[in-house]
Amino acid sequence: MPLALLALAVSAFGIGTTEFVMMGLLPNVANDLDTSVPTAGYLVSAYAIGVVVGAPLLTALGSRIPRKRMLVLLMALFTVGNLASALAPSFGLLIAGRVLAGLPHGAFFGVGAVVAARLVSEDRRARAVATMFLGLTIANIVGVPVATLLGQNLGWRATFLVVSAIGVVAMAALARLVPRVSLEQHGGLRQELGALRDRQVLLGLLTAVFGFAGVFAVYSYLASMMTEVTGFGESTVTLVLALFGIGMTLGALVAGPLTDRALRPTLYGSLAALAVVLVLFDFTVHVKWAALVSVVVLGAVGFMTTTPLQMLVMNKAKHAPTLASASNHSAFNLANAGGAWLGGAAIAAGWGWTSPTLVGAVLAVIGLAIALIAGVSDRAPVGGSRVVASGEGVRRLSEVG
Repeated sequence: MPLALLALAVSAFGIGTTEFVMMGLLPNVANDLDTSVPTAGYLVSAYAIGVVVGAPLLTALGSRIPRKRMLVLLMALFTVGNLASALAPSFGLLIAGRVLAGLPHGAFFGVGAVVAARLVSEDRRARAVATMFLGLTIANIVGVPVATLLGQNLGWRATFLVVSAIGVVAMAALARLVPRVSLEQHGGLRQELGALRDRQVLLGLLTAVFGFAGVFAVYSYLASMMTEVTGFGESTVTLVLALFGIGMTLGALVAGPLTDRALRPTLYGSLAALAVVLVLFDFTVHVKWAALVSVVVLGAVGFMTTTPLQMLVMNKAKHAPTLASASNHSAFNLANAGGAWLGGAAIAAGWGWTSPTLVGAVLAVIGLAIALIAGVSDRAPVGGSRVVASGEGVRRLSEVG
């Protein structure tokens, strides 16, 4: 694999760390800025809003900027956002810093996925994209626990200063290792916007919203389930979250080769497995060892959906893939917010701490249904031609007669 993928993975590590570390720092921030923990929770939403807004906006604004320069600029904005968060004197300015840090998230992964796919041969594109995402998953194993521990002992501001330093290292790696991709290799803004009107791209984004919402319906309340239902102490929560990150990493490693061989079957299989695991989790969460195994498996099958979904929208918008690729991360963050809200609504309705598992299973089934509908319609002849997904990628076959 090219060294440029390492630069992309380091950047993804920094992004993943700052995205998820806030969940563990909410009590520290609340105490320091004299607010409540529920109010401090808006900092998680602020980042997600930045992602949803920034992904299409920054990708559109940067449609004429060479891809390498765009990646460096996005990581610079990420670094400034985290530095602003570290230095924020008030809760309102910290909210603004979190939004600023979230703005480049989706655009970076959108542009980065396109660049990663172009660094390798056609039959290894999904593996290249999955390698970039490894930085995101490893952040959940190492970055988030270490950054949380750092914030709890040295103050939450120290965490964001360290993340800012990671951003500087990532900028240097991108500038040094990523090759130039000429403007002639990607379309302009009009072509990028046109790709978003493609039926298959829209169905792919909708699959991401519902399918991945199933993961976050449970992940958002995983710590509470482990303490309230399974019986683990609060000190074990960090270990549980790290196990989820290990599962995510395993899922990313498996998803790349499988997606290169058979994109849609990998997507169908991962969504179906996700639904089954979520149903089983409703039972295994009551037994400690089974709960820990389920956390790893949940992380694996949940993250296995990301690579095929990313490649699907890129393939279907292959003449202008950047905006579609970035919009996929807006979809993932909508899934984050929607899944957390529905899981919380189930708990608030009195259905119990484990009710998000069944809510998540229903969401995963809906995502699978949308993916199947997309697959069936993709095989139907349209205008004398059809698109066929195969182990060699997506190719257009002419229909005669």
